[in-house]
Amino acid sequence: MRSALLGFFNPFLYYVILLKAYDILRAQEAMTINWTWPVTLVLLSIPLLRQKIKIRSILAIIISFFGVFVIATRGDVLQLDFTNPGGVVLALASTAIWALFWICNVRDRIDEAVRLFLNFLFGSAFIVLSMLIFTQAAVPNVKGLIGAVYIGLFEMGIAFLAWLRALRLSKTTAHVANLIYLAPFLSLVVISLAVGEKISASTIIGLILIIGGIILQKIWS
Repeated sequence: MRSALLGFFNPFLYYVILLKAYDILRAQEAMTINWTWPVTLVLLSIPLLRQKIKIRSILAIIISFFGVFVIATRGDVLQLDFTNPGGVVLALASTAIWALFWICNVRDRIDEAVRLFLNFLFGSAFIVLSMLIFTQAAVPNVKGLIGAVYIGLFEMGIAFLAWLRALRLSKTTAHVANLIYLAPFLSLVVISLAVGEKISASTIIGLILIIGGIILQKIWS
């Protein structure tokens, strides 16, 4: 039952929401806003895990969400001109789903590889069921197949297991955990080269604020 719940959160609901956010927003905006999940994790841990939060941590969270504000307005913060509020809400909602997924994982003692298999097994069942109810079954084109294989194999499959392996092999989690902050900046490079988007200054500034807030929250917690 726990694996069914986790499979509903991720990959099913998480990717339904996140991919829609990517469809509405520019890739650089959706990716950067999605990186507020550590902040959302802290916020949801307060009511769900009964964790206490310091005033300094609240300040760090505000800094991160101001970064989202900069990205959502594309730097025009004084005019409060949100370019696509619906897409921003979806991107933020995906962070809540991701945070809930990891909170539920805290109490799951199943082996990581088995847990990943069960999550995706139930997630696939939910996807097939929703497809039969809400859409017409069809064979995706080549680009769709490549995208599906990439998400399943690399983004969540190999990457997830490699990350857990890296944590086990490192002397301290800090040696590996700090490298995670390189990911969004490398993602901007990939987006620029592979997707062809011109990276906006507001995206870089917003990302720096988001990552800065996350690091401060980690230091001050």
